[in-house]
Amino acid sequence: MREGEAFLDIRGAEKSFAGNRVLGGVDFGVNRGEFVSLLGPSGCGKTTLLRIVAGLLDADRGSVRLAGSEIGNLPTHKRGVGVVFQNYALFPHLSVADNVAFGLRAQRRPQADIAPTVAKFLDLVHLTEMAARPVRGLSGGQQQRVAVARALAVAPKLLLLDEPFSALDRKLRETMQIELKRLLRDVGITTVLVTHDQEEALVMSDRVAVMSRGAIEQFDRPDAIYLRPKTPFALGFVGHSTRIVGKAGASSDGTLAIETPVGRFFAAASFMGGAPVLLAIRPERIRINAADADANSLDAKLTELVFQGSKVHLHFTAGDAQTLLVEAAQIPPNLAVGDTARLSWSYSDTLIFPHDGTLQ
Repeated sequence: MREGEAFLDIRGAEKSFAGNRVLGGVDFGVNRGEFVSLLGPSGCGKTTLLRIVAGLLDADRGSVRLAGSEIGNLPTHKRGVGVVFQNYALFPHLSVADNVAFGLRAQRRPQADIAPTVAKFLDLVHLTEMAARPVRGLSGGQQQRVAVARALAVAPKLLLLDEPFSALDRKLRETMQIELKRLLRDVGITTVLVTHDQEEALVMSDRVAVMSRGAIEQFDRPDAIYLRPKTPFALGFVGHSTRIVGKAGASSDGTLAIETPVGRFFAAASFMGGAPVLLAIRPERIRINAADADANSLDAKLTELVFQGSKVHLHFTAGDAQTLLVEAAQIPPNLAVGDTARLSWSYSDTLIFPHDGTLQ
């Protein structure tokens, strides 16, 4: 491998369909043993990028290197890449064991090696007792595990997961996320997951690449993307937030004043005076009726209260139309819909972005 090169190293990947650019020169690198998610809405280019890595699509420009070797011109079966598709792509007429063995037979492995390898990976996904069953009789979660076992059995250098949990119900999906994360950590395989589900990406990944319009908006640890998003798109796509449009005012000792229709606020930032800015706060960082010194604050009316089991979302309005979202562990005492409360948050929790006139 070249000095500074990632285990999976993509440089300048471009792809267009019928003149529409889907990938616009993407650089993307994954370290050995890392679990990385490509996260974004439909049409952002994440699945196209995954298919280029898998060899199911050719890039118009750019290079794809894996473990130090160029693989962009190799057919899929020679890339050392395993893929688990959204629909699992299992063979319904074959048993569980025969599905797992399929790739091994395609590689012309010795018959003496196939049976113990199949047994090893069925044990790894806890399906040993179902080896002889036809896959058509399995549940969605069980089929997903067969697909993972089949992909891992051929010892790929890289595992690609294309929305593998989308067909599962919420509770099973959450269980399978944790199970698969544990399994892949135990195996130590480098993995790239494509998903539009932000919670899935945050739960499973070492790093997340947030994509929009064929580009990577931010590539960072899950906590960094949530707590310190670098763009308004990353802010809006990952998690909830309250957003207030304003203008940069005076700046002193690294603290910027922001003038908005609902008051003056402060943040650790630097902008040219008069520049349009977008101020944002994560809902769990806002406190209700707290005696905070050196904090941003405003008075707002509670308009809606949404109980969500382990948390409560409270919707407030300030001024003529500004809405603010607050997340609390429980319903605050002595607060009812229609009441006015003082909302406050620290300067350090105030996120500031350049504003182009749109809210994403």
